[in-house]
Amino acid sequence: MVMIGIHVIMNAGYETYDSGRRGRSLVQRSQALGVAYGQTADNLPPPSAVAKLVQRTTISKVKLYGADPAVLQAFANTGIGLVVGIGNEQIPSLNQLTVAQNWIKNNIVPFVPATDIIGISVGNEVLFSGDRALISQLLPAMQNLHIALAGVSLDKQIKVSTPHSMAILSASVPPSAGRFNESFDMKSLLDFLQKIGAPLMINSYPFFAYKSNPTDQTLAYALFKPNPGFYDTNTGLTYSNMFDAQLDAVYSAMKYLGYPGVDIVVAETGWPSAGDPTEAGVSLQNAITYNGNLIKHVTSMVGTPLRPNRYIHTYIFALFNEDLKAGPSSERNYGLFKPDMSMSYDVGLLQSPSAGPSPSPPRTGGPVTAPTRPSPSAPRTGGPVTAPTCPSPSAPRTGGPVTAPPTRTEGPVTAPPTGRVWCITKPGADDKTLQANLNYACGQGIDCSPIQPGGPCYSPNTVACHAAYAMNAYYQAKGRKSWNCDFAQTGTITTTDPSYGSCVYPTA
Repeated sequence: MVMIGIHVIMNAGYETYDSGRRGRSLVQRSQALGVAYGQTADNLPPPSAVAKLVQRTTISKVKLYGADPAVLQAFANTGIGLVVGIGNEQIPSLNQLTVAQNWIKNNIVPFVPATDIIGISVGNEVLFSGDRALISQLLPAMQNLHIALAGVSLDKQIKVSTPHSMAILSASVPPSAGRFNESFDMKSLLDFLQKIGAPLMINSYPFFAYKSNPTDQTLAYALFKPNPGFYDTNTGLTYSNMFDAQLDAVYSAMKYLGYPGVDIVVAETGWPSAGDPTEAGVSLQNAITYNGNLIKHVTSMVGTPLRPNRYIHTYIFALFNEDLKAGPSSERNYGLFKPDMSMSYDVGLLQSPSAGPSPSPPRTGGPVTAPTRPSPSAPRTGGPVTAPTCPSPSAPRTGGPVTAPPTRTEGPVTAPPTGRVWCITKPGADDKTLQANLNYACGQGIDCSPIQPGGPCYSPNTVACHAAYAMNAYYQAKGRKSWNCDFAQTGTITTTDPSYGSCVYPTA
């Protein structure tokens, strides 16, 4: 975990995590929130117990550093998405297509669809390793794994990527001037990621940047606390925290090379709760502050200044303290939980007692299935629930001519090749599934601002209405392909305009 920092101070006024409210769940199984599950320890609980622990939290996905079959089996039918890891040492052999095909056959195929595998993380910070041979073998290995996934029809739901440190940047200040180090062939990698629809994975550690410049102002900026702020004169945007600035520097570097549409996933970020006396910034309170504010930030859909109004898909490092990790003491103290599964500290990750783990059915084939499983009984925020006037097939529409489409009972729907068509919810779809659809669609970078408070489609504030709008927006944005209105067979296509009042449902 080697980082370079952005040594600037950011904007005051950011709403910080209130440690006095610890114990409250901040979100219910957020689509954006993941955790890194390392196993460099000799005292961790069995995978079956770990899977049950994660189900009790608001975490929706887990990043692994291997493909342990016991872990993959333990997470079957949990509704938790998994990113399976491949070590740096395995990369050379994967330059042979047959080896990649066998790896997929042995480590992926036996576990899907019961286990919701959503990605493969190839190596870790390979470009920063200095091993020129290994670096040259990275992209061919990724390409072979993608080909192998396509050969078993899993390439749409399982994406291949590789995590990078912030050291891939040669410039990061201001964020708009972010540029990749020219010694790395980032263009070829980004071209591959863009073609397969995979994200660029970044390990973002404001902690390391603070260690290299330990001032009070830098600490406040790194922890999402009030601070003077940094104004990017190139864009006119003001930054309130180091995390956003790091991500926007990466985004600017991608845009400079011609790849502004590639998503960024934060593969690791965190703050140690204990360490050596010489390690600046290491403390229990700083870990609480950083991770508490981070969770609020990435699940709020505020995005970053250059990429607003979207979730920031983020894996917190780490699930457990790992007592066998090498390096300074801090390396062994990133865990949100202790090996006995008690919390290292409370940042609101546990769901309410009534929202305990409930097994979810296995995935059933469509490539667009929402990996989150929020509780249908969780209260909605933002306003009272009113009678639906949106296109809800399960209830009659009021105030307009749109009628619900007939019920479909088999297979994904197919959009007409021409004409105006929309994707809305099927009759009988339950709120739990529709909330998951809503989280998934809005987490894919579409504009969900119309269903935010004050937006033209916010009222009525019901799960069904908001899900219908988000599902249609996703369907339109993805080219109106039939499988993009599947949503685990809860979506259907209509030729009747579902718009109402000032709420306009987009169509091509």
